[in-house]
Amino acid sequence: MSITKKIKMQLSCPMPKFDFDSINLGHGSGGILTQRLLNSGVFEMLKNDKLDEKHDGAFFSLDGELAFSTDSYVVHPIFFPGGDIGELAVNGTVNDLAMCGAMARYLSLSFIIEEGLPVEQFWQILQSIKYACDNAGVQVVTGDTKVVEKGKGDKIFINTSGIGTVHAAADIRLGNIKDRDAVIVSGKIAAHGIAIMSKRQGLEFETDITSDTINLNFTVKKLLDIYGDKIHFLRDATRGGLAGVLNEIAVDAKKGIDIREKDIAIEEQVAGACEMLGLDPLYVANEGVFVAVVDAAVAAEVLNNLRQDANGLNSAVIGSITGEHPAKVILQSAIGGRRVVNMLPGEQLPRIC
Repeated sequence: MSITKKIKMQLSCPMPKFDFDSINLGHGSGGILTQRLLNSGVFEMLKNDKLDEKHDGAFFSLDGELAFSTDSYVVHPIFFPGGDIGELAVNGTVNDLAMCGAMARYLSLSFIIEEGLPVEQFWQILQSIKYACDNAGVQVVTGDTKVVEKGKGDKIFINTSGIGTVHAAADIRLGNIKDRDAVIVSGKIAAHGIAIMSKRQGLEFETDITSDTINLNFTVKKLLDIYGDKIHFLRDATRGGLAGVLNEIAVDAKKGIDIREKDIAIEEQVAGACEMLGLDPLYVANEGVFVAVVDAAVAAEVLNNLRQDANGLNSAVIGSITGEHPAKVILQSAIGGRRVVNMLPGEQLPRIC
């Protein structure tokens, strides 16, 4: 267990004394039960001056260029090694904004809860949301709660939208990608997807495999502070994994990408689990890994800086952009062969985030 996870457990807040053990339809009615759940639960846990207004929206002003993103989280199971749906929802939207070169400032938070969800589980998710927000330096300022009949959901779904201020030196666009740019991956791949699958299938591995869910906004800010527009493009490697992201870049930028299998970092136990499950780790989802396309002239410096960051200790230059084979990703295997890495035709691991 990581130090941060231990701290998170130590800071757990005791659950208020509710007169109900599980969420029922009345908690979504807008009446007394709704107010009990929100006032003693959501508002108290996520307390800040803007949320305390309890308005239909939030009032704030921000300077400079803004970025906006939204995402929905339907992960199954909702608790998994290394995290849960609450922490995942915050980090996911914070990271989407970071990939735009923006620091997240404010989030909206909406729950769709299935009737019967134990209040204790809901409280645990709220604690994780608070923990993730504090670590990312972001506030929840507005939201919504709905309850659906049992069998009409899967315990809980979460939607988060975020708004953030774009770094003054950021110019992150597909159009900036050029031949010979370096492709950097910030860490070891496939841990999140395998952590989910191990929990979902009740699999036991000799070593603990945990999700890599983490906020990446401060890591990205450091790079932009130093290298600015030399960072040509960023994308977090979530659904579709590394292969999915690289294919999106290649197709949308109309460029080829050459990558080297030997330079792609992966934990030995994660690689072994993928082999056992018949999964290609290139397509397995991540939640704390991003791809950076950077000017070749600064690639070595960017890599050195990333490796000094806790979120980039295992970063590596895995390949480069080429004018050859446009819209295709070509992998040089560890044994020297070459093959096309195609876009995943279907869903390798459903309900992963």
